[in-house]
Amino acid sequence: MEKLCALIVASLIFGPPFATRATALRSRDGLEEWGYVEVRPKAHMFWWLYRSPNREKNASKPWPIILWLQGGPGASGAGYGNFEEIGPLDVNLKPRDSTWLRIADLLFVDNPVGTGFSFVEHPKLLAKTDEEAATDLTTLLIKIFKKNKSHRKSHLYIVGESYGGKFVVTLGLSALKAIEAGKLRLKLGGVALGNSWISPEDFVLSWGPLLKDVSRLDDYGLRRSNSIARKIKRQLQDGQFFNATNSWLDLEGEISYSSYGVSMYNFLLDEEDSGVLSGIEARSPQRTVRKRYSSYLKALRSSTGGGGDVGSLLNGAVRRKLKIIPENVTWQLLADPVTHRFDGDFMKPRIDEVDELLAKGVHVTVFNGQLDVICATKGVEAWIRKLKWEGLPKFLGKERELLTGRCGSDKNISKGFLKSHKNLHFYWILGAGHMVPKDQPCMGLIVASAITHP
Repeated sequence: MEKLCALIVASLIFGPPFATRATALRSRDGLEEWGYVEVRPKAHMFWWLYRSPNREKNASKPWPIILWLQGGPGASGAGYGNFEEIGPLDVNLKPRDSTWLRIADLLFVDNPVGTGFSFVEHPKLLAKTDEEAATDLTTLLIKIFKKNKSHRKSHLYIVGESYGGKFVVTLGLSALKAIEAGKLRLKLGGVALGNSWISPEDFVLSWGPLLKDVSRLDDYGLRRSNSIARKIKRQLQDGQFFNATNSWLDLEGEISYSSYGVSMYNFLLDEEDSGVLSGIEARSPQRTVRKRYSSYLKALRSSTGGGGDVGSLLNGAVRRKLKIIPENVTWQLLADPVTHRFDGDFMKPRIDEVDELLAKGVHVTVFNGQLDVICATKGVEAWIRKLKWEGLPKFLGKERELLTGRCGSDKNISKGFLKSHKNLHFYWILGAGHMVPKDQPCMGLIVASAITHP
């Protein structure tokens, strides 16, 4: 593993010898591939694949590939998920002890088009629904796996974080259809939803009670927050999804005001820790709410002791290494045009898609950080209870088990809980906020290993 990391660092700094193809390149050692797929005319999706050094050691059985999908919508998986969460190197180009490359090949995609290094030749080509994004991703997978025969025997695991969880379930169903039709030649091993925005209604209804229980809201703040949450519920029931998105913005502003700036991604933190206006300054302005996500991502750099800047890295050393990024494409942590295009889909639930995957026998794993607010565990438990899956009564009746683990040189013991029945698995991760691999990297690796090596 250390040798692989050294090779990756060298290629980032000096640039490796490349093949001369225009849309896909690979490193000389064959451990990395990346490129573009034109998923629709003039819509180009960027992907980056790492081969695990442990693949050949386990050649007797299918080796897993993890497809990582970031949230937002509009956040970059090839950038943030790769260098900040689960890839082989961190933003300082130091080897990551907890990289998921230890247990699987990793495929990062900048999804939807217009995100990260992905781009469109005209703004009207940006996707605007989860289903459109799933169709683009399926096209990408078909072309990648058609070209790379060595990966056809692998099992694909689709893992998403935050809004990426909605992409996971819609892609899961789309990929299954392509597999059944013989267009996509691989096996879907399972899907995993990390702090995922599956049921906006259940989440907004959970915010007030959760924050009251942890003393960030008083009765007055709880009443005001619950009032807006109930309004959102009515709008969703009436199919007023754009209006519900606007009310969601109002609710976050109200919570910011009443809680004096609690972070929506970790209730132990405040918004000023994330560089966002708080308290009275941020009562309702939508521009403030819109930048909370990207500000939180950036703030994790200082809170975890990192000194690198992911934007400088991606637009500097990484761009020089990749060599195929068009000059007019600049990497951004969160692409605002992509985010706004999803305003009509943002508040739509995807519980039915989870149900359909379970009914088809697909393994569905849910893992959630204890300290998250925006995708609070309280809300996850609520939408799981709405599943129509035949195994749900037995799942709910089971007692969860304690999980503990220690990784590498880390002296701290990571803790969590697991409840599992048939093909539904639910992990509670203690001490983590919205980004489990970032906040509790050891437990994140343990969960990923359990998913991909059952």
